[in-house]
Amino acid sequence: MAQHFLLSASARTLSLAKVMRLSDQEAYDAFKALRWHENDGNPICPRCGCAEAYEYASRRIFKCKGCHSQFSVTTATIFASRKLAYRDVLAAIALFVNGAKGMSALQLSRDLDVQYKTAFVLAHKLREAMGEEMKQAKVSGDVEVDGAYFGGHVKPANRKADRKDLRLKENRTGKRRVVVVLRERNGRSLPFVVKHEADAVPTIEARVATGSTVYADEASSWDALHATYETKRVNHSVEFKDKDACTNEAESFFSRLRRAEIGTHHHISGRYLDQYANEMAWRENNRRVSNGGQFVLATVAALGCGVSRDWKGYWQRKAA
Repeated sequence: MAQHFLLSASARTLSLAKVMRLSDQEAYDAFKALRWHENDGNPICPRCGCAEAYEYASRRIFKCKGCHSQFSVTTATIFASRKLAYRDVLAAIALFVNGAKGMSALQLSRDLDVQYKTAFVLAHKLREAMGEEMKQAKVSGDVEVDGAYFGGHVKPANRKADRKDLRLKENRTGKRRVVVVLRERNGRSLPFVVKHEADAVPTIEARVATGSTVYADEASSWDALHATYETKRVNHSVEFKDKDACTNEAESFFSRLRRAEIGTHHHISGRYLDQYANEMAWRENNRRVSNGGQFVLATVAALGCGVSRDWKGYWQRKAA
């Protein structure tokens, strides 16, 4: 039997021990190489795009020869105004991508010996960077569409006679959200969050290319897709697959998200559900990439993403 990719040596190209053994200068040089990889690690001004800059000898900052603005290797990135050492940030990214089912903020705070708040914001910044590349993406070809409800759990009463039927609308908390995933067969996944499945149809029509074949279950929410796409349906109350009509790959994505929710995070707030969905889609899309390759992809995405408007000064804003 052929060995699974994740069990092979080719899947392990990143060693956390090597990251932690980096000197401060080596970690800084790695940041520069990843931030400006298209210019061989030489600085590019984030304000005007000029590739010529002075480097200060006393501090790790640069001065642009064009617009004379000063900047550092993390200026205008997701790590702007960071206080962690460069090595610790690289270690955090390595820990984050190595989490097969995600990485909880509590575990990250313990591994890095930082406050929970620091780890929570840092993890969400990485999720934001992972989701940034999916904002304008589209899928095409054979596309599976499915939705799953998350959140809004109501603890059952002790006595059976007192328990309520949680399938009824009047017995729900109103906090449930639907994660809808568009997944190309043998391709990438694009998730988004809506309140009801029927609300997802306009987004599906905007994100799925014309001429694609859509596969969905028998939920009435997907009836409107027949007007736009060739749509094949499968009745899950009867079978999981009807000839080539199935949503098994979309269900695979939900399996990963459920395991992250139940086994790693234990609770995912509806407020941040879209970010967790983007993270799981990123992990699913890059599951055949080595952990070293995932580390580079995540770091480059974070350094290429602008300053976070949602997470910069998050706790200070809440205190105010």
